[in-house]
Amino acid sequence: MPNEARRTSGFKHRTSLEDARERLLDVVEPHDRTERLPLNMADGRAVATTITAPNPVPNYDRAAMDGFAVRAEDTLGASDHSPKLLETRETEASVLPGTASRVHTGSELPEGADAVVMIEQVDATDETIVVHEAVAEGQNVGNTGEDVAEGQPLYEPGHRLRPSDLGLLRSVGLWEITVYKQPTVGVIPTGEELVEADPDPGEIIETNGLTVSQFVERWGGEATYREIVDDDPAALRAAIQRDLTKDIIVTTGGSSVGERDLIPEVVEELGEVLVHGVAIKPGYPVGLGIVEETPILMLPGYPVSCLLNAVEFLRPVLKKVGHLPDELFPTRQATLTRKLPSEPGTRTFVRVETAQTADGLCATPVRVKGAGVLSSVALADGWVVVPESREGYAEGEQVTVEYWEVQP
Repeated sequence: MPNEARRTSGFKHRTSLEDARERLLDVVEPHDRTERLPLNMADGRAVATTITAPNPVPNYDRAAMDGFAVRAEDTLGASDHSPKLLETRETEASVLPGTASRVHTGSELPEGADAVVMIEQVDATDETIVVHEAVAEGQNVGNTGEDVAEGQPLYEPGHRLRPSDLGLLRSVGLWEITVYKQPTVGVIPTGEELVEADPDPGEIIETNGLTVSQFVERWGGEATYREIVDDDPAALRAAIQRDLTKDIIVTTGGSSVGERDLIPEVVEELGEVLVHGVAIKPGYPVGLGIVEETPILMLPGYPVSCLLNAVEFLRPVLKKVGHLPDELFPTRQATLTRKLPSEPGTRTFVRVETAQTADGLCATPVRVKGAGVLSSVALADGWVVVPESREGYAEGEQVTVEYWEVQP
């Protein structure tokens, strides 16, 4: 759309959040780059191959209790009234008929033994034990492969590794693993009013690029946080072209329809703008595009709007590109402490603080208005999403609080 026409028309039509996200994800493909990593560096990474256990766990039959390894048939019929007397063999590697061998929890089960009598169930001397209760074959024994069988499938491609997964992989004898490389994201803050530090009147310290870059890292990507780019078409064009080697490009600022909002036009010149204007609040002046198969996310300059759109668009794109599962954020039910208004037809995200009271969890809006108030995000615990079909929520109503700062 020509510059003047775009500014005149404004955002008369806004795409729904679901449609906008679908259009973006439809043009995004997962990358195919992999690498081998030692297990201690693989936490949070996506598995790239099917993993099966090369070895069983445990890899030997072992005693599951402190006591005496025996042949179960030698204890048949044992009771307080008719105990069984067995010869103890402390140093022998095998258990013969009529004998028992002292074992500890985790000890290898001696050859010939097929059960363990717990130490509290016998009367022991240096040379014999008296068994007062029969044991069955396999009782108090951990068999080879009881935890993990050799060849057992463990993980499929796309599984995001957790610390417990790494422990399991080490237990089956693996020391390194093939994972997908982290998606690369170029983060380009824009705006001639932005400075790195010590702002004069009319200047603002750049924070959006920093915030987005840190979320990229938290969500499983690798961010390159670029220097501030002025509102100049040639400079913006060069910045985008430089980062076309990345999996994703994110710009912050300059996404609306003002005189200095040039990013959508530059993207349209280099490729295609898929969506410009989404029916969400705050953050409707977001743009989504693609240039040479690289998705471009044009995030608004107001900090809250920028953050919201990063969560709703950048996160799912990054997850798809990197083969990472797009887990849901944790949620809790809470009671609103005051009325929460909303505009019908627009999905509204309201920052809230939560507090546990005697009556349950309560949610209080931090600030209903003000997309430029960064502190309202930093001080919030989460947000309440008001759907397009609602005109808000009443005081005392039960709502769902989404804890978007928590990594699921």
